[in-house]
Amino acid sequence: MMDPTLQNVLDQQTLKWVFVGGKGGVGKTTSSSALAVQLANVRSSVLIISTDPAHNLSDAFKQKFTKSPTLVEGFDNLYAMEVDPNPDLSGMGEPGMEWAQDSFLTDLATSIPGIDEAMSFAEVMKQVQSLDYSCIVFDTAPTGHTLRLLNFPNILEKGLGKLVQLKNSMGGLMTQMTRMMGSDGDMTEQVLGKLEGMLDLVKQVNEQFKDPALTTFVCVCIPEFLSLYETERLVQELAKYEIDTHNIVINQIIYPDISGGSKLLEARVRMQQKYLEQYYDLYEEDFNIVKMPLLEEEVRGVPALREFSLHFLQPFVAPPPRQMGSAREAELEAEVVALKQEVALLKGQLQQAKPSST
Repeated sequence: MMDPTLQNVLDQQTLKWVFVGGKGGVGKTTSSSALAVQLANVRSSVLIISTDPAHNLSDAFKQKFTKSPTLVEGFDNLYAMEVDPNPDLSGMGEPGMEWAQDSFLTDLATSIPGIDEAMSFAEVMKQVQSLDYSCIVFDTAPTGHTLRLLNFPNILEKGLGKLVQLKNSMGGLMTQMTRMMGSDGDMTEQVLGKLEGMLDLVKQVNEQFKDPALTTFVCVCIPEFLSLYETERLVQELAKYEIDTHNIVINQIIYPDISGGSKLLEARVRMQQKYLEQYYDLYEEDFNIVKMPLLEEEVRGVPALREFSLHFLQPFVAPPPRQMGSAREAELEAEVVALKQEVALLKGQLQQAKPSST
């Protein structure tokens, strides 16, 4: 059985990219924020990025974040940013990226499926790499969006590779065509040169994502059927993309403090136990499985995240549930008997108060 903590993530000093993802509503933002808090204790600089269209980082830290890295209050080496996942090719703003306003090249570029979002992702990666953080944590969108995001380097590499190949085989013809359509041929050369440079960046990112020494993916889930299904799908897809994953965080586990206190609660505990056993059957040999309790209050703010994150390093041990002993049962039975006697007495008084029929 592997260590039931995320200590391995903190100990692996070579890690550059840490993705945290899973089904919607399982606690990805809380888990990624808590992990970033712990990484900030052992790394020189950490950046956490939200790629979820419904950003929650600001809520988790109780601090407003934007698309630029912002220092998290209470830290001197932890930064956060919320990336706009919607592509805006016209707003890339880089010198030499005037191709976004060029109708011919725009049509050519966007004819490749997924290239628009992938280009937006490439711009984010370019910005992140230039900032030179020791470790970058991605708080990702739900599973489907995350798998597409992780496939962007492949899409870009294929798409830009085709454009560069087209340029090499038809460079002169493309220049003439763009001039005929009212564009500057020299600008076209600059644009294609820029695309070649971006292709190099994408290849580098793609290689890093597939290197287990540099990249890992932490799967977050809850003990329910749909989450188990999504986790298995995610693990299989990550294997197909050659992205390392060997950590699973199971959130919202119910540890009842009283045994025999609620039929509904006991039913939920039984259901969760069934799916926990299935998680262990599937992943116990190859994954670090971290079990996190369902808390009475939501985790918001740095102090709460610090406290929550401690269970990533030290397995949570629930106190044994208190038994509803015979003394308490006898007390409740006595109350029931007393109430029944009172009801009978009141019925008798009501009967006496009714006028007798003549």
